[in-house]
Amino acid sequence: MNRISKKKKIFTGLLCGAMLAGIAGTAVFYTADAEIADAPLEIPAEAPAVSASTEKISSSTVNLQLATGPFGTPNGESGMAKSMRQYNGDSVGWIKIEGTKVNNPLVQCEDNDFYLSVGFDHQPYRAGTVFMDYRNLFGFGQENWSDNIILYGHNMANNEMFGSLRRYRQDLSYYKEHQFIDLYSNYEHATYVICALPITYGGADADWRYWDMEEFDTEDAFNTYMKYAKDQSLTKIDNVDVKYGDKFLTLSTCYSDEDNSRFLVIARKLRAGETAETFSAPVPQAAAQGVE
Repeated sequence: MNRISKKKKIFTGLLCGAMLAGIAGTAVFYTADAEIADAPLEIPAEAPAVSASTEKISSSTVNLQLATGPFGTPNGESGMAKSMRQYNGDSVGWIKIEGTKVNNPLVQCEDNDFYLSVGFDHQPYRAGTVFMDYRNLFGFGQENWSDNIILYGHNMANNEMFGSLRRYRQDLSYYKEHQFIDLYSNYEHATYVICALPITYGGADADWRYWDMEEFDTEDAFNTYMKYAKDQSLTKIDNVDVKYGDKFLTLSTCYSDEDNSRFLVIARKLRAGETAETFSAPVPQAAAQGVE
């Protein structure tokens, strides 16, 4: 797919408004219908070649469980990655947080609107699909990935998509139990460790436009981004240091308790030699400073 330039800006901060457009009642995405959430979705690890134009793949048959073996390999796409792209040409990878309901295929298309209300199979689906900002670079070679990969998912009451992320703000011990995020491209795998859990205003007139920060072109830009993220974090995560040159992953979802606000899970990619034991630390404490 020919990606639009990552420098072109869009008011992605308006996503929550777009999620609710045309829906009677603003609570619909926080009180999802049972049939949206509970049916497991299945796709075989080595799916046969299927043309979307000749055979429809329903939401109830698309698998949301990561197949055994690597999703992608440094030497090229794995069978799983190829199978996913045969079902949907927008498939670019997978995200998984062990022990949570975040275990989803990732898509990316030419805008940040299409997957707000359709499933992986392109059929209407209130929970949408977890999707990557259209400006992010996420192809072959991690050194070529954007500095900050930004993913969007609905805050579903039944914990589908990014609904279960609310646990990070409800239970401080949840962070320690689920502090690592696995991100798979069609070619390789990277692990990230959570470093900030901020709530922020998401309107187009926001001072801190996190959705426009896919690249840190200067150290000042990086420092500004990270200072705000740390200052507004619900917990003080002191055991994860960050520095200019690190790669980041930002998960964005609506924060239903406040108007036009977002809850973010920000993580940095593990550096060479780092393991889970590197970050062994007591449960973080609630931050003293709240949302401005």
